[in-house]
Amino acid sequence: METPRVKVTDKAREVIEQLQQKHGELMFHQSGGCCDGSSPMCFPKGELMLDNSDILLGEIANCKFYISKDQYEYWKHTQLTVDITQGRGSSFSLEIPLGIRFIIKSKLYNEDQKFNLKPI
Repeated sequence: METPRVKVTDKAREVIEQLQQKHGELMFHQSGGCCDGSSPMCFPKGELMLDNSDILLGEIANCKFYISKDQYEYWKHTQLTVDITQGRGSSFSLEIPLGIRFIIKSKLYNEDQKFNLKPI
């Protein structure tokens, strides 16, 4: 069985589904830039312009999840899990008006997971 590089908690999935009902198809991007620093950001599909410095890491809740190459280099040994936390972030991500924000939790892959990683 392939090891996913990115996963989502049930609570975050519920928020994503709520946002999909309101905004349609969505996408995520994990950068290390400004605003909420390295918080994952959720946008309507196609709203964020991607280029060759972005990598498709996987899919969560029917949303493609991209990460910048620089961030990938830092986190390539970890599995990322998208979760939520209370509190307004300072980004342009779609969940901000709900008084919550998406966060990333990471854990190192174990030996079995390393050998079964889903290809990039």
